[in-house]
Amino acid sequence: MNFENIIGNDNNKNLLNEIVKSNSVSHGYMFLGISGIGKFLFAKEFAKAILCDEKTGCNKCKSCIEFDSLNNPDFTVIEPEENSIKIEQIRKMNNKIYEKPIISKRKVYIINNADSMTLDAQNCLLKTLEEPPEYAVIILVGTNENIFLNTIRSRCVKINFNKIDDEELKSILINKYDYSNVSENMLKLFSGSLEKAINLKDKEDIYTEIEKIFNNIENVNIIDLLNNKETITKNKEEIMNILEYINVLFFDKLKQANNKNGYIKAIKIVEDTKDRIKKNANLDMTIDNLLMNVWETLNQ
Repeated sequence: MNFENIIGNDNNKNLLNEIVKSNSVSHGYMFLGISGIGKFLFAKEFAKAILCDEKTGCNKCKSCIEFDSLNNPDFTVIEPEENSIKIEQIRKMNNKIYEKPIISKRKVYIINNADSMTLDAQNCLLKTLEEPPEYAVIILVGTNENIFLNTIRSRCVKINFNKIDDEELKSILINKYDYSNVSENMLKLFSGSLEKAINLKDKEDIYTEIEKIFNNIENVNIIDLLNNKETITKNKEEIMNILEYINVLFFDKLKQANNKNGYIKAIKIVEDTKDRIKKNANLDMTIDNLLMNVWETLNQ
């Protein structure tokens, strides 16, 4: 298997190689871990090796050549449609999975963001996991194991993926992705996710402004604070990351603050704000409430 372009999780690289080489491939797998650490890339390389004539992902056999050109008929990826994987998608998979492989000895299905499956879709998938064809392999890629039915979890081999170490991630970002500087707080926001770090590249100015506002919030006039609201609201596409970063700053403050209870309450206010925004609350009003409640909590 070619894991050269995938960073970290070396133990899982060795494990997946051994599974294929020893011909001990199971019918169901769950690849679990935070977003952006390469789970889907791992799943694809694993699938390629499973289908390969040489069991290595040799890049030479018909299966590998077809795989690399996205034309292998024995390999299918299922992605969410409109934010969820629906029962119709799983029904279609279930119908196709019982058709025998065409160019390989196995068929592999990757269900990406599998924790977005509806309950009906999970129940539909369960029927296949209970009695899979001998040649079929289903890989569920997700972040939250607890969303899956217990009966699905019990029928899959669970492989956990760890976040990328902060120092390794920092080195990669500077040397490979031309980050000029990576602060400790930004590393905390990235949470070991290379994908998240790449997505936030060239947006450092936003977070520098947020840091200026919230690092000195105990000494800021409430009117001045509210006048800075636009720094948050004008970046709607970044709102959840911005809120997460505010709590990164608050957690850092909590370590040396005299007003520890205040910062604990402020962190909860931010988390409650995230929940309200997820429920489509009015953004301007929600951020107004956030700023006023945090300011009052930290200036009592």
